[in-house]
Amino acid sequence: MIRKLALAILFVALGTMSALAATFSGTWMAQMAVPQGDRASTTTFFFGVSGATVTGKVTTPQGVFVISDGQIAGNTITFSATMTLGGKKMTSIYKGKMNRSGMIIFSRTTGYRPTPGFTAIRSN
Repeated sequence: MIRKLALAILFVALGTMSALAATFSGTWMAQMAVPQGDRASTTTFFFGVSGATVTGKVTTPQGVFVISDGQIAGNTITFSATMTLGGKKMTSIYKGKMNRSGMIIFSRTTGYRPTPGFTAIRSN
């Protein structure tokens, strides 16, 4: 009896983890503050999810950048994207947590400099 209950709990937990991973798949949009003023720019994220691995791209006004090192753990997504601006490579590390409303609350660090947090919403 206890063994059956433990197996049932395990299957529910694994199903919940798969459902959370699936909820990250797709296209997400965020408005991000621009450091040179009171403007905001739109950034689009496309996430492909296979198990706990995330692939995809980040589209900004500066270009399109491939996601690398993407992982999902529960309701948290982490990945990096490297861009070349002015001949210099810069890697941004993103960490996002999906809230109960289905939005992803992100933090981002580029180099040693954290940037203001932002929220992404599903666009599809």
